Amino acid sequence: MAAAVLIGTLDTKGRELAFLRDRLGAAGVETILVDVGVLGEPGVRADVSRHDVARAAGSSLERLAQRGDRGEAVTTMARGAEAVVRGMHAEGRVGGVLALGGSAGATIAAAAMRTLPAGIPKLIVSTVASGDTRPYVGASDITMMYPIVDIAGLNKISTRMIANAAGAMAGMLSAPSVATVDRRPLIAATMFGVTTPCVSRAQGRLEELGYEVLVFHATGVGGDGMESLVGDGYFDAVLDLTTTELADELAGGVCAAGPGRLDLTADPGTPRVVSLGALDMVNFGPRDTVPDRYSRRRLYRHNDAVTLMRTDVAECAELGGRLAERLNRASAPVVVMIPRRGVSAIDAEAQPFFSPEADSALFEALLGGLRADIEVHDLPLHINDPEFADAAVEIVHRLASTGSAHQTSQPEGTR
Repeated sequence: MAAAVLIGTLDTKGRELAFLRDRLGAAGVETILVDVGVLGEPGVRADVSRHDVARAAGSSLERLAQRGDRGEAVTTMARGAEAVVRGMHAEGRVGGVLALGGSAGATIAAAAMRTLPAGIPKLIVSTVASGDTRPYVGASDITMMYPIVDIAGLNKISTRMIANAAGAMAGMLSAPSVATVDRRPLIAATMFGVTTPCVSRAQGRLEELGYEVLVFHATGVGGDGMESLVGDGYFDAVLDLTTTELADELAGGVCAAGPGRLDLTADPGTPRVVSLGALDMVNFGPRDTVPDRYSRRRLYRHNDAVTLMRTDVAECAELGGRLAERLNRASAPVVVMIPRRGVSAIDAEAQPFFSPEADSALFEALLGGLRADIEVHDLPLHINDPEFADAAVEIVHRLASTGSAHQTSQPEGTR
C-alpha cells in the first residue's frame, strides 16, 4: 500500500496532524507528513519540511517571512505543495492525500490534490466545507468533511472528526481495486435538460455500436469535470453537443465553467464533435437573483430555483465568435454541427425562446470565424430532432474509429 500524504501547517495544527498520523499508523497506513506552514515554529517534525515546500515553489521560507504577505505565502506554498505531491506521485509513493486546515490550509492542500489523477483518494477536513466548496474542489474528486468545531486543539468533538477522517482514508486505501472488465471505447457527452432528447438518443445509439458513454451535465462544474478527464486521456472522442456554459461565462450566469472549458490547446488529441446546444440561454437562480441590468430581457421560469434569460442577437454573435476562436486552436480533429431550426427545447417555433434572428447571428458568427479546414455539418434540423442525433452518432463513430475529421465525399449540408 502506498502512503497517505498528510498536508497541514505544523505551527498551528501540529497536535491535530500528529493525532491524525497516529490514527492512520494504528490502522496500518504509512504516512508522509508535509508541513506547509510559514511563520510559527512547527510543533511536530515533518517528513517534508516547509523549507522543502517553499523551495519546490522556487522561493524560500526566509523570503516569505520577510515579506510578511499572507496571501503571497499561501499562493507560494500551494504551488510548492503541488510540485511536491506531483513528484511523489510520479515516484509511486502516493496512495491518497488527507489534509486538515482552515481556508488557507484547504487552499494549499486542494492545489496539491487537484494535480493528481481521478480515483486517488483526496480528503480535506475543514470548516470551509459547509460553504461553497467549488474554489477548492473544482473539477476534481476531492471529498470535503465539515468538522463542526474549528481545528484548534484536541477535544471531544475534534478527535472524533479527525478519527473519522483517518478511518475514511484508511478504508479507501485498503479497499480492493475495481476490476476493469468493460473494455468498450469511451465517449464523453455534454447534456442539459433542454438537449436531453438529442443526447439520450445519441447515447443509446452509441451503446448499440459498442461504446460506453459518460454524460456530463453542462452546469459549469460538469463541463470542467469533462475537460479534466479529456485532458487525462480517458476518452476516444467527445460529443460536445451542449456548449451552454459559454453563454453563462459571457453574461455572468451561474453555470459558467472555468477557463479550461473548450480550451483545445490543452487537449491531448481527442477528436470532438461540437454543437451549439442551449446557447440560447443564460442560467440564474430564482427570479429575484437575476441582475437588475437584465430586468427587461426575455426571461423564462424553468422552476422555482432556476430562471433562464434568452441570449440576444449581440450576445449570440459574440458567442459564435468565441466558439470559433476556441475551436480554431484545436490540433485534434473537430467537426461542427449546426442545428438551423433551434438549439434547445425552448428554442423552437411557438416556444418561449424561439428567435431566428438571434440563432442566425450565432450561426453566421461561428461560420465566419472558423478555420477553413474545420468540417461543418449545417443541417436544416432542430437539435432535438432524431435525425440530428443520428447524424452526430455517425460522425463521432467515424472520428472514434479513425481519428480523422476528414472524408473524401461529404454529404449535403457539409463543407
